[in-house]
Amino acid sequence: MRYRTLGRTGIKVSPYALGAMMFGGVGNPDHDDCIRIVHRALDAGVNVIDTAPAYSGGESEEIVGKALKGRRDDVILATKVHRVVGDDPNQGGNSRRWITASIDKSLCRLQTDYLDLYQIHRPDPDTDVEETLSVLSDLVRSGKVRAIGSSTMPASDMVEAQWIAARRGLERFRCEQPPYSILDRGIEAEVLPVAQRYGMGILAWSPLAQGLLTGRARKGRQTDLRRAAIFTHLSDERRLDAVEELTTLADDAGLPLRYMALAFAVAHPGVSSTIIGPRTLDHLKDLLASADLDLSDDILDRIDDIVTPGTDVGALDMAYRPPALLDPTLRRRPAHAAS
Repeated sequence: MRYRTLGRTGIKVSPYALGAMMFGGVGNPDHDDCIRIVHRALDAGVNVIDTAPAYSGGESEEIVGKALKGRRDDVILATKVHRVVGDDPNQGGNSRRWITASIDKSLCRLQTDYLDLYQIHRPDPDTDVEETLSVLSDLVRSGKVRAIGSSTMPASDMVEAQWIAARRGLERFRCEQPPYSILDRGIEAEVLPVAQRYGMGILAWSPLAQGLLTGRARKGRQTDLRRAAIFTHLSDERRLDAVEELTTLADDAGLPLRYMALAFAVAHPGVSSTIIGPRTLDHLKDLLASADLDLSDDILDRIDDIVTPGTDVGALDMAYRPPALLDPTLRRRPAHAAS
């Protein structure tokens, strides 16, 4: 593994990070098998593990905690906070109340007394970011957290958070975790430049576009109709058209499409590491085979011809959408009342 620095933290990270979203009931319920995946990744040089309490209701964190017994010091361990748990509206978000409660539960499941990276899983429009940074700063000063980060945060929110941290003397976000793939390049326009400007590391998620860039889903013959019915991006004609062109490019280069996609995601100088989320040990071994692949300028230029830099082809189902994009009343001036 050729390690990179996570922004300007001084922390060295592997170009691939092991994502644990598929550990547990949602993906692989076999704890022993998941532990073998973790150990194989560590043996191969992967030193970042990313999980969250939202993954299989905390089961993912429990599996990671068991897997890291005796190896905790070798790992940059990252988890998150935000997702609502159960029916209580206060069991979620980025408030001091919830973050304070959530971190102790995560530490218990992970069987550790500190986190290398603690990230807010999504922005929270209902909570002042100063409130969030304040409690995260307290966690850093208490020793429970080494560094803090955000995930899927718009560039303008990233800048605001940096300014507030500087103005109030608070810990600042040292990392951002956005979606990034050949099909999802929107972050190249502002998010990546902002991260580079403020010395933030980037842990990119979904480099395979939630499976579209594995080559399994092709236009006119999607092999998993159940997933296609759940995830609309799997049947988005614009994305499928791009996949056809990318498949031809990968074939011309003598590469599996998934290898080309992973190599693309780590080629950007602003990306510290990209998250792979294997469900099986064989899947992990296959993805690791591309770890040292560099794409030529010719291939990268041809990718630019297929998907314009700084643009998204359609959208990931899991992508964050600010409230103004979800609520039409926030985009429309109310009509004047009749006199």
